[in-house]
Amino acid sequence: MQTFETQITVSNQHLDMLNHVNNVQYVQWVQDIAEQHWNARATPEILDTFYWVMLSHHIRYKGEAILNDVITLKTFVTKAEGVKSTRVVEIYNQQTNKLLTTSETEWCLMSKTTHRPTRITPEIATLFS
Repeated sequence: MQTFETQITVSNQHLDMLNHVNNVQYVQWVQDIAEQHWNARATPEILDTFYWVMLSHHIRYKGEAILNDVITLKTFVTKAEGVKSTRVVEIYNQQTNKLLTTSETEWCLMSKTTHRPTRITPEIATLFS
């Protein structure tokens, strides 16, 4: 299982009225890192042929991040079978290594031609294993 990582420094635009990262922002980061991971691993041909849609999403908030915290986002795929894939995202405070948020999202692979679900090919499955 390949892990993909990125870092973000919390800015004012990420904060809510309590001056910590807004819960909706975490959800956006989950989507963003999934897209970054897909774009970093997939070939141009795969990117031209397929896309993913979110089927379900579960997120657990375990801690908070505040202005100027550097956070690490890590993602990996735990399952890719049929037309569905399960992706985990973990968000950590880089300085303390404390887990702030974890999520599990089920995605469906779609054909850009038909806009219908399509089976995950062996080539796609190996992108994340």
